[in-house]
Amino acid sequence: MTPTPTRAEFYVLLALLQSPRHGYGIMQDVEELSAGQLRLGPGTLYTAIKRLLVAGFIAECEADAERRRCYRLTRKGKTVAADEAQRLSALVRVARKRGLLPSTS
Repeated sequence: MTPTPTRAEFYVLLALLQSPRHGYGIMQDVEELSAGQLRLGPGTLYTAIKRLLVAGFIAECEADAERRRCYRLTRKGKTVAADEAQRLSALVRVARKRGLLPSTS
């Protein structure tokens, strides 16, 4: 069974959807994607990156001119991110049905 990404890991996967990034770029993108709700410190970021590398959800790509490590999303990582987005979407639908969130209609 494929492990479900944590909140931080899911945001890292989202940050890598459009293009490969180095750690600092991922940190900036996560903060922007979460509207400032999630600010990853280096420890949290690199723990998430390590877990995502081991799981095969991301891969290291060639370092840039400044010798910063670069990461890209793998096919498996994209599938896991899509599955997690579907899971979250279904959860929001349930919350709407139960009256926790306003209906979209």
